[in-house]
Amino acid sequence: MRTAAALVFALLVGIGAASAQTVATVDQGSTTPHAMVAAANPLAVAAGVKVLRQGGSAIDAAVAVQAVLGLVEPQSSGLGGGAFMVYYDARTHTVTSYNGRETAPAAATPGLFLDDAGKPLTFPVAVVSGRATGVPGAVAMLAKAHEDHGALPWSALFDGAEGLAADGFTVSPRLAGFIGYPSAESKQPDVIAYFTKPDGAKYQAGDTLKNPAYAAMLRRLAAQGPQGLYGGKVADEIVARVHAEPLPGGLTTTDLAGYRPKVTPALCRPYRVYVVCTAPDPAGGSALLQGLGILAQTDIDKRGPADPQAWFELAQAERLMYADRDRYDGDPAFVKVPVDGLLDPVYLATRAALIGSTAGPPPQAGDPPGAGPLASAQAFEPGGTSHMVIADARGDVLSMTTTVESLFGTGRMVEGFFLNNQLTDFSFSPVNAAGAPVANAVAAGKRPRSAMAPVIVTDAHGRFVAALGSPGGPAILSYNLKALVGLLDWKLSMQDALALPNLVARGASFNAEVDKFARGVVDGLEARGVHVVKGFGENSGLHGIAAVPGGLEGGADPRREGVARGF
Repeated sequence: MRTAAALVFALLVGIGAASAQTVATVDQGSTTPHAMVAAANPLAVAAGVKVLRQGGSAIDAAVAVQAVLGLVEPQSSGLGGGAFMVYYDARTHTVTSYNGRETAPAAATPGLFLDDAGKPLTFPVAVVSGRATGVPGAVAMLAKAHEDHGALPWSALFDGAEGLAADGFTVSPRLAGFIGYPSAESKQPDVIAYFTKPDGAKYQAGDTLKNPAYAAMLRRLAAQGPQGLYGGKVADEIVARVHAEPLPGGLTTTDLAGYRPKVTPALCRPYRVYVVCTAPDPAGGSALLQGLGILAQTDIDKRGPADPQAWFELAQAERLMYADRDRYDGDPAFVKVPVDGLLDPVYLATRAALIGSTAGPPPQAGDPPGAGPLASAQAFEPGGTSHMVIADARGDVLSMTTTVESLFGTGRMVEGFFLNNQLTDFSFSPVNAAGAPVANAVAAGKRPRSAMAPVIVTDAHGRFVAALGSPGGPAILSYNLKALVGLLDWKLSMQDALALPNLVARGASFNAEVDKFARGVVDGLEARGVHVVKGFGENSGLHGIAAVPGGLEGGADPRREGVARGF
């Protein structure tokens, strides 16, 4: 399974790199005085900016952006997926977390991904199965956020996406690369049918693709609200598609009707002179804050991107962060996640003391205050995710990571959108080799662990400083950590912080964009025992907005097709 995963990820990086070379770097870093959208596709950004110009809120724009992304970037996110969002209210200076993570159906058991012999399924088998699909949460989450913070009518937010679906949109180089990619998901009948032209050829970059079923689905959502997805005809179709072979799932219309997003205070901790807020478990926010808490014990802020010691400190902090995450993080409604212990300053100091002068064997999970007897377990968390950041003219800001999990989810389509394979983020085995329980085991109604960690940064007085986030599977934590160091510690512009080389250090591996480091960094890392190799995994897709004198500064990851625009 690991070998297959490595091959898949290596090929994905090739696709991502090719796409990044195809598009120009126009508008990846820009400044506007009033409002801004930074997202993964120019068509989605345009839809969001249009809503903002009409007096819409950041939440209104997010609905429009997600509707377009589900059409033009269906390999990454959509109506059939889930999301995490943090929202900054400029009036109250509060940051709220919206949890739209998918849930396992009531029929799910700890053995969901075990075969008849009790052995874990291989990922290529599990990912396209009906068992992989959880109750989608993105639409319900956005509807709840709109209820709380919307300015325009819900029904007015889908026009841009509906028009693109009905009239057709231009297939981007990145989407074209995934259409032709030989994954288990892209070989599914629904994927093949959707992306095959009447003459039998597959859609290529520059072709116009229409999706009338998606246009009709958006009209239904506009008229009926989330009930247009979670009830009636569409709910019946989702259940029927999930119950189809191979390996039918147990999702029911009752599961769909019963889904509720969770709204809680964001998880916030100080970092230097700032306060960093993100999404709590089962999102990756606690791990990201732990990484920052470890780095706060170092002198990385006195260094810079050309200093190999800075990258060594970052790599070691990542390894310690991932070691604890793999053992302790999960859905807090089902397992005790020792968040306060993991973020306790004394505990963070003991972890930072392990950084040392050279990289040694993979670090083990620590023993934070409040920790229970859980076993470490790495779930295979593939990429297939997107991120957006939106700031409106009122000063409200959101940071949202949204996903269908793997490429095109399970590859099963309903009403023009793909169903997620999010349940494969659970650990396939509920116990480790010694029989100890793992925090991220499957359970009915449970939300799988995620690395998604949308970020909003304020100053000590609660004033907005910046927002950012990324897709990337488990590497999301590394991508966000790198960008925050670049922005907050090294005082780079948002664009330059997002464009910094990626270094993902987890366990014994150090995957990096070795050709992007300043001269001497790679040699300096080697001298410290960090053997960096060209990474495999989903490329970052960082997007961000920062407050600057006179307005907002946006950034979009040069590795993808996104832009930052506003007015």
